[in-house]
Amino acid sequence: MRVEIINTGTELMLGSVLNSHQQWLCRELSNRGLAVARQTSVPDTGREIECAVRASLSRADVVITTGGLGPTSDDVTREIIAQMLGRSLSENAEVLDHIRTFFLARNRPMSERTAVQAMIIDGAVILENREGTAPGMAIHVEPNPFRSGGKESWLIMLPGPGRELRPMFFGPVIQLLNRVFPVRESFACRVLRTVGIGESILQERIERALGEQRASGLELGYCARPGQVDVRLSARGSGAAEQVAQAEHILRTELGDGIFGTGEETLEQIVVGMLTQRKETLALAESCTGGCVANRLTNVPGASAVFRAGWVTYSNEAKRQLAGVRPETLQRFGAVSEDVAREMAAGARHVCQTDYAIAITGIAGPTGGSAAKPVGTVFTALASAEGIQVRHDCHSWDRLTFKEVTANQALNWLRLLLQKPKIG
Repeated sequence: MRVEIINTGTELMLGSVLNSHQQWLCRELSNRGLAVARQTSVPDTGREIECAVRASLSRADVVITTGGLGPTSDDVTREIIAQMLGRSLSENAEVLDHIRTFFLARNRPMSERTAVQAMIIDGAVILENREGTAPGMAIHVEPNPFRSGGKESWLIMLPGPGRELRPMFFGPVIQLLNRVFPVRESFACRVLRTVGIGESILQERIERALGEQRASGLELGYCARPGQVDVRLSARGSGAAEQVAQAEHILRTELGDGIFGTGEETLEQIVVGMLTQRKETLALAESCTGGCVANRLTNVPGASAVFRAGWVTYSNEAKRQLAGVRPETLQRFGAVSEDVAREMAAGARHVCQTDYAIAITGIAGPTGGSAAKPVGTVFTALASAEGIQVRHDCHSWDRLTFKEVTANQALNWLRLLLQKPKIG
């Protein structure tokens, strides 16, 4: 089966918004054995949208569009596709009632223009939007005037906001695809999330360990991000699940602690879960990461049970006043030093009365470095009942990547410590 995706939005073409739908939809579809053959991005203009949809319908069994279903003047996907297919648009009373209820429940006024989202293309299956006002639509294009021999296609139209699109995809879209295109061969997929191993080294180790499995049809894929690499194992046909399970077992033996999770698990989710299970607590004192670690931890539901406080001690004064760093330590060693990181961690753990504390101080750049302490220098301290450990690294990347890699490293260090048996 051939699947194509069309992302609409002038903001995508101007580079002002990252096209996260492309990555997310491709991953979710491929994890279900539906590889995306082509992805296209077009601006919010009728001509470009029509050309893209016509071209995709001439090739694909399933075409998924995102965006252009809202109430503003540049939301034209609905009208363009209706006109292109020669179908009428009519107001759906149930959808209109949902829109009115949505605004009433939030005590917000509803403009007249908003009602345009209740206009449904003739013959379309309505895809309920529980998180917003614009419903999705699925259209069975049969016969398909754009495809050789009139072969049928399905056109699935999804709203642009991710918080609306994703629940809709997991619900009615997956149900529709399972019904219309039932799986005809077994497919198994598993994503292993690794940290602290470079992509090229990781690939060498994996392909050496899985040589026999690859020869038997196991497929490998890699997705690298700052400090992490995802490894995708997939197989088709009889015994696919067993083949993937065997490959995972081999990699867990080969990579050990380098694997921190599976699927979409994050380091922060793993750490919060481990702290919760152990009934232990954490405090942070961050300087160069600017609260990046705290932000990630507080994105995890239930983090309040284990994460007590996080300070952004960006200035020397804050390091002294909040984390208890001694003036003489700052004077003698400088803010970016092992000794300051050590005192920051000790102070955070003492003040917050936690089981663990992490402190980070460094030079994110692009300026501020020296021969002794180049840009990218970072000291991370981890305080626990066993004492305080400090590591010294140099992450010479741009500021945002520096922060993410440093946060990954700190969270992973704590994860490895939490894997040890609890004392007492």
